[in-house]
Amino acid sequence: MFSKDQLERYSDVLLWGLKTARREPYAKGDLILLRFDLSAIPLAEVMQGKLLDSGYNPVLRPGGTPVMEHQFYEKANQTQLTFIPPGEVDLFRALNGNIFLHAPASLTHLSDIDPKKIGKAAVARKPLREILDGREAEGRFGWTLCTVPTEELARQARVSLEEYCDQVVRACYLDRPDPVKAWREIHREAQAIKDWLNGMEVEALHIESDHTDLIVKPGKMRKWIGISGHNIPSFELFLSPDWRGTTGIYYADQPSFRSGNYVEGVRLTFERGVAKTMEAEKGGEFLRKQLTMDKGASRVGEFSLTDKRFSRIDRFMANTLYDENFGGEFGNCHLAVGASYADTFAGDPDTLTKDLKRKLGFNDSALHWDLVNTERKRVSAVLASGRRTVIYEDGQFQY
Repeated sequence: MFSKDQLERYSDVLLWGLKTARREPYAKGDLILLRFDLSAIPLAEVMQGKLLDSGYNPVLRPGGTPVMEHQFYEKANQTQLTFIPPGEVDLFRALNGNIFLHAPASLTHLSDIDPKKIGKAAVARKPLREILDGREAEGRFGWTLCTVPTEELARQARVSLEEYCDQVVRACYLDRPDPVKAWREIHREAQAIKDWLNGMEVEALHIESDHTDLIVKPGKMRKWIGISGHNIPSFELFLSPDWRGTTGIYYADQPSFRSGNYVEGVRLTFERGVAKTMEAEKGGEFLRKQLTMDKGASRVGEFSLTDKRFSRIDRFMANTLYDENFGGEFGNCHLAVGASYADTFAGDPDTLTKDLKRKLGFNDSALHWDLVNTERKRVSAVLASGRRTVIYEDGQFQY
């Protein structure tokens, strides 16, 4: 798979991502959780070395096998399903950073498990995520993640492992002598586009493609963010809108693997911010159970656009990290149902209480599921002045 040089470059990019993703600088002695699937051990070994060289304290946590994960959901009773190990809360309250190396050995091993059990376990762990969200808002926590190619990913994407690796190398700019330099340049160019978008007073966004006709209202005190180091690779610019202002039809032509299930051709019809109709060409039952796991699961948590000039991803990768950053001929937009991102709040993050989140229409859920549309599209902004302007067309921001 990866050469020694590519592993070194990948680790350098991840370290750049981790540092860029946190508002406050890291300090020696900071606690970094390094989570990794077993197929990612070669990269984890190099990453551990980089963290130690930086003076951090890495905490290593390998993932389980598909058999272990299936056994958990198959055999766990209600108490076991929601069990949080002793010390987990204390660890999360002390973490300064988190890196996840995603290298799945299976994408469909949970297809026979009741989605409600998966949802129940996710809801039980939601308070842990909220701890990290709070620490991130304070500038004391940052995170990043990446994908390591596996035979399963290549098989589900219907390409050879070599082709899959080549796409990862290109997408992450690991074919450059100094990939971190390339990421810094992308970061700089993206900032100019975000400044342009955030300089507009947008009342509503109108997304139009062959199968999508959707209105999304950003709401008050919102800002576009993205290309922030949180995901490697990441080329999307996004915001978390006021969920109450979403109406119309959204169609995801890109397939999706989630919690061991395959879903294709998702079509959602929104009324007053809630997905009233949930359909899929494949995986419809799983879709409906996921979008009803809690009250916020059927509401919008994120709207995103990817500029094809940044993204070198040009094929389906059977991996949300890549598929939500698809460049190709027409770029992509994606809509996430479920949890909002608090860091799209345009005010002082210290003032964003739960009550204010609710008042501003930030959605709350244990779910966050990105559903991707790669069709040729136009996105128009309806401004506070009443003027209508195209901000995105044919895969590019009209900046």
